[in-house]
Formats: sequence, structure tokens, C-alpha cells
Amino acid sequence: MSEKKQLHLHVPEPEFRPGDTPDFSNVDIPKAGSVRRPDVDVAPEEIRDLAYSIIRVLNRDGEAVGPWAGLLGEDELIKGLRHMMTLRAFDYRMMMAQRQGKTSFYMQHLGEEAVSTAFQCALVKGDMNFPTYRQAGLLMAQDYPMVKMMNQIYSNEEDPLKGRQLPIMYSEKEYGFFSISGNLGTQYIQAVGWAMASAIKHDTKIAAGWIGDGSTAESDFHSALVFASTYKAPVVLNVVNNQWAISTFQGIAKGGSGTFAARGHGFGIPALRVDGNDYLAVYAAAKWATERARRDLGPTMIEYVTYRAGGHSTSDDPAAYRPKEESDAWPLGDPIERLKLHLISIGAWSEERHKQVDAEIKDTVLAAQKEAESHGTLHAGGSPSTRDMFEDVYKEMPPHLRRQRQEAGI
Repeated sequence: MSEKKQLHLHVPEPEFRPGDTPDFSNVDIPKAGSVRRPDVDVAPEEIRDLAYSIIRVLNRDGEAVGPWAGLLGEDELIKGLRHMMTLRAFDYRMMMAQRQGKTSFYMQHLGEEAVSTAFQCALVKGDMNFPTYRQAGLLMAQDYPMVKMMNQIYSNEEDPLKGRQLPIMYSEKEYGFFSISGNLGTQYIQAVGWAMASAIKHDTKIAAGWIGDGSTAESDFHSALVFASTYKAPVVLNVVNNQWAISTFQGIAKGGSGTFAARGHGFGIPALRVDGNDYLAVYAAAKWATERARRDLGPTMIEYVTYRAGGHSTSDDPAAYRPKEESDAWPLGDPIERLKLHLISIGAWSEERHKQVDAEIKDTVLAAQKEAESHGTLHAGGSPSTRDMFEDVYKEMPPHLRRQRQEAGI
């Protein structure tokens, strides 16, 4: 009888830790334009390979190539560039505001601006996003008033959510932006349920669910996939793989599945894997998936391969768990720089114009900040009424809340 082998627990480890020199030369990145574009009504089993590749449109020279290119005109691309630049400038000002004690918390989108801004362009009024805390670009791409976003971050007297949501957890029904939940994973089952309701009503509206790589380990992720596939819900299930959860690398949540997109295969859901730093590729994949949902062909899963260049939030120091040079070594580049290079290559942009627009955007963001701060910040100026905490909890206020409000003297 053979001697019993001692067992060991396997704990995945990132390839690089602080002090290491990051090297992504072993990352398999397909040539831009090399991934095929199937018909929208293709059977899921016929495109299994697309969950293991990366759809890319922009090459190293800024040229748009391949079957996923050619869907956006110059004006649309310029608008997309401006949206990403605005989001980055907005992030900078709000990060500074948090450091100055004007708000308690903030989460930036550095390096991920293309994912949400480009995706939103594939939606129409009435569609509903169920976002996480790093998809403010869904609002920016609709030219949502920055002052309202800042009022919410500052929890001031003009905060549309009356101080009852953590900063950056926006909510705006008219813009198809469902209330952000701090309980990660919940937005997936909410998106699928909303999409099922739309189908039950024979409506034309579709939903989009958003989740980060780390949160795919939550049970809600798998529950949502069961219902989406069983009832063919008109929903796009987005996974933003920015390589890091709060402090754990994506391999912890991914396990042995190969890619996050491949997890759709077990549920019979077609899946795409996309260069999340390529605005054109993100839009093309989003357009393909939303068209599939609108044709009543069911759900699609999209994994966006990107990189969280900054900290997880203002409460996080990424230098504690990854090399400082890692973001610079990331091979898919900066989404803003890549789209800028493309527009310059087709003669629709220039370095001079870019500097001018950048300055204009920063002035606009600063003006919005000053207006928002005139209504108060976290520790100064106007703030929501304490009475507001009792409102909008129930359709009709129950007796116990009335008693509590009376005891509080409000």
C-alpha cells in the first residue's frame, strides 16, 4: 500500500509584489483586428474561442483595423475622448477634495475611463444600468450635470440623495443609473431581474449589469447567470477585470476558469473578452451584445481587460501589495492616449487642440466644483436635514418611525 501524500492548500499568488520588476511580456495579447466578428444571432457554442482571446481595434500606430472597426464617426469619437478626459479631470478634483477633508471618501477611474463611457453609447433612453462604484462614466457619457454628482459626494444641502448614500454612490432613474449598492454582487441579480420584468411586460428596454473581477466570487454572480440563461433575459453582463480587487489579485476570484468571460460557458451564455483600454473595441462589443438583447436572443457576458492604475479608493495604498511601476508596465496602455493617437492619425485631432480642450475641461470641472462647494461640503456649509433620514423608507411612514422622529425632536 502506497504511503499517503500530505495535502497542501493552494493559495494563488500574484506574479509581482512590491520590490519586483513587473514584466508582462508573457501576457498573450492578440494583434489588433485579428479576432473575428460573428453574426449577432450566432449560437453560443460557436464562439467559445472569443472568451479566451481579446477583441482589439486600435493598433500600436493608432489605426482602427479589423472586423470590429468602423462603427463610430469622427464626431462620436471626439465626443468619447472628451467624456474620458472629463471623467479623469473630475476624478483629480474629487481626489484632491477628499484629501482636503471636503468629503469622506472617493473612488477614481484612472485607466478605466473607456469601459463605461464607450459602453453607454450603445444604450438608448429607457435602458437601465446596474453599476458598481467605478462606472461614473455612464453618467459622464450622457452629459449628466457634474454639480449634482459633486453635491452627492459632498453630502451637502443640494445632495439629490439627501446624505443617505456613501459618496460616489449615485442614483438617477432618468439617466438609467440604478442606485449603487455597497454590497458587491447585488447589482447582477438586480439587472437580470429588471431585464426579466421588461421581457414579461413585452417592453423594448434592456438592462446592463456590472461587476468587478473580485466580486465574481460572490454567490449573487452565479445566481444571476442561472436566471439569465434559463429565462434568456435581455441583459448584458459586464465584468470589469482591472486585475485587482481591494488588495487581492484577480487570480483569487478567477480560480481555474482561465478567464472571467469563460464562466459564461457553463451557463450557455455567449461571452466576449475585450481590450478595456480600447474605446472603439469596447463600443463594438457593447453594440454587438446590446443588439443581441434587443433581438430577444438573451444575455451576453463581456469581460473588459483593463488595469486599475490608482488605489482601490482613497482608503487604499496599492504600494502595499503591488509594485509602483506595475501600472506603467501594463501592456494595453492608456485609453485616453490611445484614442487621442487614433484621432490624430485620421486628421481629426492634434496635440495643440488636445491641450486646449484639456484646459477647457479642467476649467469647467473647477467651476462645477466651486458651485457645488457653495452649497456646502462635508464639514462646512449647508447639509441635508436630519429629518430626511426618515423619509422615503416606506410609502407610508409606520408608527415606530413617527415615534423615533418625534423623540429626535424633528
